[in-house]
Amino acid sequence: MTTKKSITVIDVAKAAGVSKSTVSLVLQGNPVVHEATREKVRNAIERLGYVYNRAPPILRMPNSKIIGIVVNDLTNSFFAELAVGMDYVLQSAGYVQLLAHTGEDVARQREVMASMREHGIAGMIISPARGTTIADLKPIISHGIPVVVAIRGVPGAKVSSVLSDNYAGARMGVEHLIGLGHRRIAFLGGFPDIQVFEERRQGYLDALSAVGIDVDPSLVVPSAPSRAGGIAAIDKLFAVGSGRATAAQCFNDAVAFGAMDALRARRLEPGADFCVVGFDDVIEAVSSIPKLTTIAVDPQLIGQRAVGLLLRQITAQRIQVDTFRTPVRLVVRDTTRARVSDTV
Repeated sequence: MTTKKSITVIDVAKAAGVSKSTVSLVLQGNPVVHEATREKVRNAIERLGYVYNRAPPILRMPNSKIIGIVVNDLTNSFFAELAVGMDYVLQSAGYVQLLAHTGEDVARQREVMASMREHGIAGMIISPARGTTIADLKPIISHGIPVVVAIRGVPGAKVSSVLSDNYAGARMGVEHLIGLGHRRIAFLGGFPDIQVFEERRQGYLDALSAVGIDVDPSLVVPSAPSRAGGIAAIDKLFAVGSGRATAAQCFNDAVAFGAMDALRARRLEPGADFCVVGFDDVIEAVSSIPKLTTIAVDPQLIGQRAVGLLLRQITAQRIQVDTFRTPVRLVVRDTTRARVSDTV
């Protein structure tokens, strides 16, 4: 594993021109230190890249048993299932975890990553917030801490990753709708500036192109990857006159559930008047009414594989860069039971 000379409190004190005890007081947040001196110490810490280990002494051992898990949206049941998959493996391997939810906020993500580093983590698994770049991961990677990225890749980052086959999944869903006779198929939801969106959108486009269907740009409707985003996407789809669409491949199941809500608000029954395909196969997909046709990803398996990759690096004490694409499959349920001749 990559090693780096540790910066100490003494180094910070020398750089700031103060005593070691003054640096310690600043690190502890003690208000007795004058603000000008506090600022000198903070500048020295930032310049040297010093990391204050807040963990109690028993946790400051070289063989830490703490794993940091950073998830972009725990309110989405898909990511909750991802975390559960990680938990199963970590507990059985004797590790404890620090779990953080970033809410798609890169600034918050930087804060929780810094805090985890201070607590002496042995490694980190991150499902990155929207807009994450290599620079955001650098403070962890540069200290020789192994990192595994799950679900969303970070272009150019030399870290291991476990991703789903987004392209194949979306193409599979659209081909299913084409097989039912649909030609006006929408793509709903997702943020255009993330890699997952582009991969799924490309699968959608290529499925249409393969059978000679011209792509109508108005049928691609980005939105937040949430239930509310699905409602907004359907509202926009119908508002711009694309109500002639008879089916939709949704960015994820949350968007699909919102789309179903919005269709019902228009007195259109999902699966009968308008066909809907999701992506993820979260637990609610089989219990929704009607049951959701979707692309099954198995987030718990992704979580388990991510932990496996991380523990392998920790055990070997060597950073490795491996990328795994987990297979996906189409699960046909009730929201695609109608052929195009039966829909609006």
